[in-house]
Amino acid sequence: MYAYISGKLAGVSEESIVVDNHGIGYRILVPSSVLNRVSMGQEIKVYTHFQVREDAQVLYGFLSEEELELFRLLISVNGIGPKGALAILSVLSVDDLRFAILSEDAKAISAAPGIGAKTAQRVILDLKDKLDFMEAFDARSERGASAAAGSAITGVKNEVVMALTSLGYASSDVLRAMQGMDIPEDAQVEDLLKQTLKQMAFL
Repeated sequence: MYAYISGKLAGVSEESIVVDNHGIGYRILVPSSVLNRVSMGQEIKVYTHFQVREDAQVLYGFLSEEELELFRLLISVNGIGPKGALAILSVLSVDDLRFAILSEDAKAISAAPGIGAKTAQRVILDLKDKLDFMEAFDARSERGASAAAGSAITGVKNEVVMALTSLGYASSDVLRAMQGMDIPEDAQVEDLLKQTLKQMAFL
């Protein structure tokens, strides 16, 4: 019903914000991570998911379409409701959640309040095939470039992932191996490739 709502931030609570749009205040439930990125009086655009329940009509909101998309994927998982999805997106950024799912890092997902190990595994099982690891790498690369004039290590990791997956290795195994490695900023593709293969042998 509502694709997004834009206006002035008129109120903030522990779990929601109020956006004033032409004199109408919309109360929108948001992840706590959103609260850290806005300030009173600021003009904001909130991408929304509208849910109708027997006892209420609720708006859930996010500062990017990517966050909204991940929220909708999360609530499609059996056992994950809007409250659980908000909890996960409160402790994990879009990039971190994608990589946690792709690398099967249930521990990172279960760090969210109310999300146990079994539920985290269900999130991974249900959503792993719905995410593209190359898109995840590209998105993180673009954000890293805009935030810090580009990171060479991101491109090196990207090349290693492509090389190993072309050889038949599972992207989830490659990502999991990289997650546990101490990778220097000046790492070269050949060196990182060898290091990743060595780490994968212990998985």
